[in-house]
Amino acid sequence: MENDLSGYRKSYEKGALLKANVPENPLELFQKWFYEVEQTNSADEVNAMTIATIGLDGYPRGRVVLLKRYTYEGFIFYTNYKSEKGKSIINNPNVCLSFFWNFAERQVIIKGKAEKIPENLSDGYFDSRPRGSQLGAIASNQSEVVKDREELEHRLQELEKEYVGKQIERPSYWGGFIVKPVEIEFWQGRENRLHDRIRYTLNKKFDWIITRLAP
Repeated sequence: MENDLSGYRKSYEKGALLKANVPENPLELFQKWFYEVEQTNSADEVNAMTIATIGLDGYPRGRVVLLKRYTYEGFIFYTNYKSEKGKSIINNPNVCLSFFWNFAERQVIIKGKAEKIPENLSDGYFDSRPRGSQLGAIASNQSEVVKDREELEHRLQELEKEYVGKQIERPSYWGGFIVKPVEIEFWQGRENRLHDRIRYTLNKKFDWIITRLAP
């Protein structure tokens, strides 16, 4: 099989990103970009991001997850701690997050260290989830091999019966991670492939150093 994709071409012309115009803190620029994409309805899930980890087998692995909260401290998402993703993070907390907002011709790449958030915060988010999602978190032994789809659906049906009229508590193996950034790069597409790249790097004094990178 062979498919030549060299003819795919796009001219990026929707914005500019100049070092002189960016804020001192990258989280403020992230919030601005996130808000702009959200307001234009140019992404089905503006909070969708790719998280890359180093697996227990030594290979990098990326997958899309949903950002559920961000603060000046970092970026929070939720998962099964016993999943391949969860085990990888616990073994090696150095991760990379990336957002690609195609319509806005923008990317954000975040390097940081992930750690579990306090249990009460995971409890609060779990309680806010739809009941079906709560049961789904219990029904699925994430990343484990299953015989077929029917096995999962049968497990869910059994749990629906078990929890009739009962509150569903967050399982201890499910919760949130916060990624605390040490480097954030903002990429804005430009004409002739001379894209704008502004990188924020956290130094030992916890100050953000801003540099411009060649595309």
